[in-house]
Amino acid sequence: MVKVIKRPRPKAVAQWVRKELVAQKARYKKIVQEQEDLSPKREKWIDEFFERIQTRGYNVHYDMRRKIDAKEIPKKPRRKFKVIF
Repeated sequence: MVKVIKRPRPKAVAQWVRKELVAQKARYKKIVQEQEDLSPKREKWIDEFFERIQTRGYNVHYDMRRKIDAKEIPKKPRRKFKVIF
């Protein structure tokens, strides 16, 4: 068990932490918005990838290729695509 030693935080440090927290939340919102804006392109990229692995396949070893059957392609979930970063 880890024992936490609590120490008083100087006002200047507390203010800095609050300021950084606000800035970090703003950056996070911007990143999330950028990811949301990419959603239509991302859907297109995924569809193109699934088509490519069904028609061309992928390299298994050196020059051996394996095509993926349509049954093996996962169904799209109903929920919104979530990007984790």
